[in-house]
Amino acid sequence: MRVLHVVVPTDQHAEAREVLEEEQFTLVAIDLVDRGAVLLEIPVPGDAVGDVLNILQSRAVDVEEYTVIASAEAALTATSASLEEKYAGEYDPLTSVELRTKARDLCEDPGSYAVLMTLSAIIATAGLLLSSPAIVVGSMVIAPIIGPSLTAGAGVVTRDRKLLVDSLWMQLYGLGLAIAAAAAFAAALRYGGVVPTHLDLPSLDLFGVRLAPNVLSLSVGIVAGLAAGVGLTTKGPTSIIGVMIAAALIPTAAASGIAIAWLEPELAIGTAVLVGLTVILINLSVLGVLLVLGYRKRGRAPSPGELTHPIAYTVTLGIAVLLLTLLILGASAGQIAVDREIQRGVGQTLEDPQYENLTAVTVQTRYSDMSPFTGPRSVTVVVSQSGEAPIDSLPADLRGVIAERTGESVEVRIETIDYEVVRAEADTSELTEPAAVPRQTGGDGLME
Repeated sequence: MRVLHVVVPTDQHAEAREVLEEEQFTLVAIDLVDRGAVLLEIPVPGDAVGDVLNILQSRAVDVEEYTVIASAEAALTATSASLEEKYAGEYDPLTSVELRTKARDLCEDPGSYAVLMTLSAIIATAGLLLSSPAIVVGSMVIAPIIGPSLTAGAGVVTRDRKLLVDSLWMQLYGLGLAIAAAAAFAAALRYGGVVPTHLDLPSLDLFGVRLAPNVLSLSVGIVAGLAAGVGLTTKGPTSIIGVMIAAALIPTAAASGIAIAWLEPELAIGTAVLVGLTVILINLSVLGVLLVLGYRKRGRAPSPGELTHPIAYTVTLGIAVLLLTLLILGASAGQIAVDREIQRGVGQTLEDPQYENLTAVTVQTRYSDMSPFTGPRSVTVVVSQSGEAPIDSLPADLRGVIAERTGESVEVRIETIDYEVVRAEADTSELTEPAAVPRQTGGDGLME
């Protein structure tokens, strides 16, 4: 529920009251004799706020002179039940004034924002080096990047220049600070002897998927922005959406810092480009949602300090990002085709009778640099083994099939999971062992 407090000139009070009561809104009026006006207090469902303000504006009431929208636990009036039933389950986006207020509330003060971005980047760095998804998820939870990511679009549609500039600046220095913190922490771990000095970064499971922009990683940014835009316009919390946005940005920023610490310029550039494109796509997606939902002001000259042409500020950037995105998506299509052929090549190889005791569990292709046009560097295949099989010859066979199907010469790595199988007999009471006992082994095959 919401309670609207609106100041209405005395000569417009009767007409405004009549039209609101026709729409079943109950209200009370408090005379403001010294101002020649009346203060209306109107309890309404949250989704009815926009309707009430539109009704008042249609009667030439200047709602921007004095309007306060307050939250209410409940309301008991003669029409409250019928209004709640009327607006139940109806999606009505927040009004522009509520949107701007919610966006401002999401903004952290610069001090706490910098501290939390630094801490989240350090945690993400540890998670990437440990290949621990749980730790990486923990870094997303505390990252405050949601506020600046959402407020840029809100600043454009509400013509709030300060909100837009503050948002863009916080995103820029926040992600830069995250990369710097990750680089410093990773360098301390490397030169402090905590982790190997010569570490193959692309071989790290959680690092290898963030090496460069591709269709899947950019899709995450677009979807995160769309979800954030919709979430911003609702009355609910945005904490879960914040985790989604952080998932697209914080681990990648940490990966860029790690690459800097390991003096890998190609990896650092590739991950930094991915961070930059993702944050741009998130901002444009949020803005797109707000524009589609009709958040724009009409019929009023902009005040000093407002954006005079809010859409023009995004057109040039949008075109540039679109062209770059199309280029990347086109290149990523080639990567997807190569990955599909590698998957088929693994299946073809394991169909050989000599590998009948092997079953593919996962197939992961890793790329080693920032360019989406380059071929794969390595292929890691995890297989389950339920009997004797020539594991030593599998890497060479796979490498030959992959080269034949894709024209790429890659490093092939094999990881095995062994199973000891005991067949069930007619008299199961004689069995003393379980039917199948999985046993992880370290017998890996490698072919370069």
